[in-house]
Amino acid sequence: MKKIIFLFILIASTLSAQKVLDKIIAVVDNEIILQSELDLRVSIEAAQRNVNPADSTVRRNVLNGMIEEKLLYAQAELDSVTVTDDQVKQQLESKMNYIVQQYGSRERVEQVYGMQFEKLKRSLLDDTRKEIMAYMLQQKKFATVEATRKEVEEFYDSYKDSLGVVQEKFTISHIFQNPKTGERVKKKAKELAISLLDSLKHGSDFAKLAKKYSEDPGSASLGGDLGTVKRGQFVSEVEAATFALAPNQISGVVESIFGFHIIQLLERRGESVHARHILIKVRGDDESDLKSIEFLTDLRDSITKKVNTFEYYAKKYSDDKENAKYGGELGSFEASQLDKTLLDIIYKLKEGDISYPKRLEVDRNTYGYHLVRLDKRVPTHKANLELDFPEIKRVTEVSKKQKLYSTWMKEIKNRIFWEIRL
Repeated sequence: MKKIIFLFILIASTLSAQKVLDKIIAVVDNEIILQSELDLRVSIEAAQRNVNPADSTVRRNVLNGMIEEKLLYAQAELDSVTVTDDQVKQQLESKMNYIVQQYGSRERVEQVYGMQFEKLKRSLLDDTRKEIMAYMLQQKKFATVEATRKEVEEFYDSYKDSLGVVQEKFTISHIFQNPKTGERVKKKAKELAISLLDSLKHGSDFAKLAKKYSEDPGSASLGGDLGTVKRGQFVSEVEAATFALAPNQISGVVESIFGFHIIQLLERRGESVHARHILIKVRGDDESDLKSIEFLTDLRDSITKKVNTFEYYAKKYSDDKENAKYGGELGSFEASQLDKTLLDIIYKLKEGDISYPKRLEVDRNTYGYHLVRLDKRVPTHKANLELDFPEIKRVTEVSKKQKLYSTWMKEIKNRIFWEIRL
């Protein structure tokens, strides 16, 4: 949640700085903090914590936090912390996807922020790089900090009365199938892209086809126009194809993680290009859905008949690659952390039971079907050192890192120039 809040703070402060030329209230190394940035940050913080934005203590704490952020970036530069363009690109894509999820559509995002989606994205590029540098610096400093058994026990003895009750907890695993991975479905999308490319070769209007067929909500209504973009802004396949084109030339069908693209270069200025595209996404259909369900049902039968293990099939077949390598284990969750659909499945299972295939909505544009296994169920109970040791250890380590961070930040403040100009 802190990362999400920080994301919106970065967005809001960047846009505010672009729109308003106002008073500088703090200087940190080569960075500045504007009055408008502080006002906006305070309003967000106050709304989230339900406190008075006019409270001087709130404003002071928020300003101190903003100063620390810029100090971290300055220290990262001194320590020669570097990030790759791919790291920035991936983080920026995650940010933009999250923003779209929050507002429901790219169009709504553009209305809220008063600019085209791609322009908003470009405006956040520099801050995203700084954010990653600061994060990497902290990771380098504190990632290896661990709490010893003795430290955990001492923390528990000191705070056990305030740790409260631990909610009912479930450890679960799953095997996920995405219907879109089928070759037949991909072939159908590619064939549409090829037919549109043929139409363009025979003189059809690019903008009209983009408005009618493109599934990129941020550019379709603009005739596919992506605006002027610097190198490093597109996914690698689209970037390579775009920068290989001559002005007004149209690419072939280009495949990326988003689907199939047809790209036209309108203008090139050094390392910047003005392009437009038509995007055809790979979408599942009833037949591919049915095949996924049948496949998972067969896997379930094989597991229950002990042909092979759940872990074996998860590693071999699950499309959720992040946890497939761990045999499909998703981790442990309290009931409040799971959505109602998943909870309804879990409550019907005993430890070791496997559900029948159920639909899973990953996000607004992605879904699939999965088998869910209930590995362990722990009822509601008072925090216990032995039963909840991993969780208590994590809390102990957070407390330890916070103390070390405070000491480290004092050292940074003594090394790097900063001042408040209120």
